[in-house]
Amino acid sequence: MRFGGIGPLLGAAIALLSPFVAAEDSDRPHGSVPLRTHSLTAPFLDSDLQSRWFDYGGDTIIRADRYIRLASDQPSQSGWIFSRVPLTATNWEIELEFSIHGKHNLFGDGMGLFVTKERAEQGEVFGFRDKFEGLGIFFDTYKNNRPGVVFPYIMAMVGDGQTAYDKGNDGKANELAGCSVRGIRNADFPTKARITYFAEKSLTMEVMYKREDEWTHCFEVENVKLPSVTYLGMTAETGELSDNFDLMRLETRNLYATGSNNQNQGKSTTQQGKSSSHTKSKSRSSGGSWTWFFLKFILFGLAVAGSYIGFTMWRAHKRDRF
Repeated sequence: MRFGGIGPLLGAAIALLSPFVAAEDSDRPHGSVPLRTHSLTAPFLDSDLQSRWFDYGGDTIIRADRYIRLASDQPSQSGWIFSRVPLTATNWEIELEFSIHGKHNLFGDGMGLFVTKERAEQGEVFGFRDKFEGLGIFFDTYKNNRPGVVFPYIMAMVGDGQTAYDKGNDGKANELAGCSVRGIRNADFPTKARITYFAEKSLTMEVMYKREDEWTHCFEVENVKLPSVTYLGMTAETGELSDNFDLMRLETRNLYATGSNNQNQGKSTTQQGKSSSHTKSKSRSSGGSWTWFFLKFILFGLAVAGSYIGFTMWRAHKRDRF
């Protein structure tokens, strides 16, 4: 009688369960909680025609059933919308749905997303102030002087509060990373962008503009450090050339990891002013603990069963020999 089969059986069981165990021990963010304080969805305004969490100004037009138009298809437009409370999440993800469109063959200038220490200061960098401190991501539709680069172009810049944006060369001197997005203008469906930030680790951007539900990797940069307290804003501007720059949805999520779950959840709860997120955090943390408990219980049961079967087979084999 051969009884070596119990080893492979236990090995296969452990191999099947190991991904779940690894997930429990991972330090990388694996969950998210929406931040209502930094998100925008229709109708955008409350009954008093105001936004509880955002201020807006300049030439921004809000059509409650459809979009926030940061700049219209007219010359010399400039508009903005900025969060009222700071974004204090350590790790976060921002996803926006937008549309850049117009009726002209020549068009410009562009749109900006900002995560900066400053807020709501109108200026010449896609409608925001120059020499900002923090992250700026520019959806640049007009080419000034960047040989070899196809426009429209998305570019990321981390400002130090002192360095000016190289507007004459489309930010060439300031570029952290970027990618060409030909076809993002006048797309047949609402285009999207997703920016993910792990504090002092990485900044990643994906764009949906070629086909619906197909994300295209734009860039990933390591060792990016942003100010600990920032405000989230969207801006746009036109010059002699113009386009419509419409924002349909903005969703910000707080990312959290095992072990830092409660800490980050507390931050998101403070920002939202509600206890529901804290309750959700506790339930998720509790769920993870119970999952790990049952996994250990199953592994222990398999080990005991294997030992018992092995001993029984060994005893029977010994008895047969005599």
